[in-house]
Amino acid sequence: MALDLIVVLIYAAGMIALGWYGMRRAKTRDDYLVAGRNLGPGFYLGTMAATVLGGASTIGTVRLGYVHGISGFWLCGAIGLGIVGLSLFLAKPLLKLKIYTVTQVLERRYNPAARHASALIMLVYALMIGATSTIAIGTVMQVLFGLPFWVSILVGGGVVVLYSTIGGMWSLTLTDIVQFLIMTVGLVFLLMPMSIMDAGGWDAMVAKLPASYFDLTAIGWDTIITYFLIYFFGIFIGQDIWQRVFTARSEGVAKVAGTAAGLYCVLYGLAGALIGMAAKVLLPDLANVNNAFASIVQTSLPSGIRGLVVAAALAALMSTAAAGLLAASTTVVQDLLPRLRQGRESTSGDAHENRIATLLMGVVVLGIALVVSDVISALTLAYNLLVGGMLIPLIGAIYWKRATTAGAITSMSLGFLTALFFMLKDGLDANTPIYYSLSVALVSFVVVSLLSPRSNVVAKMV
Repeated sequence: MALDLIVVLIYAAGMIALGWYGMRRAKTRDDYLVAGRNLGPGFYLGTMAATVLGGASTIGTVRLGYVHGISGFWLCGAIGLGIVGLSLFLAKPLLKLKIYTVTQVLERRYNPAARHASALIMLVYALMIGATSTIAIGTVMQVLFGLPFWVSILVGGGVVVLYSTIGGMWSLTLTDIVQFLIMTVGLVFLLMPMSIMDAGGWDAMVAKLPASYFDLTAIGWDTIITYFLIYFFGIFIGQDIWQRVFTARSEGVAKVAGTAAGLYCVLYGLAGALIGMAAKVLLPDLANVNNAFASIVQTSLPSGIRGLVVAAALAALMSTAAAGLLAASTTVVQDLLPRLRQGRESTSGDAHENRIATLLMGVVVLGIALVVSDVISALTLAYNLLVGGMLIPLIGAIYWKRATTAGAITSMSLGFLTALFFMLKDGLDANTPIYYSLSVALVSFVVVSLLSPRSNVVAKMV
């Protein structure tokens, strides 16, 4: 165990060192927020994949594989296909806009009031994305190293806050590339084959597991459809994802490398589900299925390699936590602070203000992570609020000329509140929040837009 801890400490020190190097490149606001809009295909693929594959995609998918079998891959499948769709259909027009946030699109189509209303929803989403992976970091470190949960959160999450604050998107990009390589080697090429081998091989898994574990739809069509409504469409409108799109050097890079990143996510989900299935064979009576990942790591891997795989898991978690954190601080500085300044944008072109905001949002993320426990539930909450509140107004901004600001704000408010109400009523894992919130958002958007005066000028969107 001491060797494993040394490997993880070396990894954490490396992340901080890369963050410090990234600070030297983050001179301007463009550098800090979107890496100077200058990433090539290799960096873009790595940072996009590392961003979306976080706590739920890693810890959560192994848990789903443990409970449902191979069909547990659908969570990552929906996310990966969302990246493919975004890359093929939205990346090109988004790059032409030269903006920083999703909410700036709404301002161009409606007015500043719509931007500020949507920024509050985006802020909640981004904070929960950051908190979700920070929770998973704490869970992994707690189980494997025997640390108190709050210590694991503050140490692991503190490393993320530190390197994100000092270097912004350049730090995230450099650390993401290393994290992408480590998580690919550690989970796909080490943990997956070694856990299957430890379970007796594929034939033994087929003999010992129920037939449903090898059915791609055993998780249920209702769950698969819900994953697509929440995660596929959530990818299309998430600030953390758009911010990665804005880093691409060209439209070709965003399209080709982005599509490759999406396909990688699908394969990563299959690997996670297989690891969960192996864990079910080896550890059939886990008291807490959320610990399936950490338990299979302890059971199947020798010292040293175990440390590398833990570092791989932390890589996946830290990259997504950092993405959510930077998305939250970007939303605060670009969308909410101008409101407090009566609409005046900051005249500073450097990154000082953004660094302060990132640090403050990091403290908030750590606080949330200390009081929430389930990574998939936390991620579902984030995407339910985002998709329920913002999908309809954003699609309307792009495709419906009759849409109005009043309709957009009403839709955002009612969609957000409806999602929140049904999550409280039926639980975070229920399907009703996303169905009802999208229905209410759509009806209110159409009705209020038709009843309210149409703007004289309709801005040209994507």
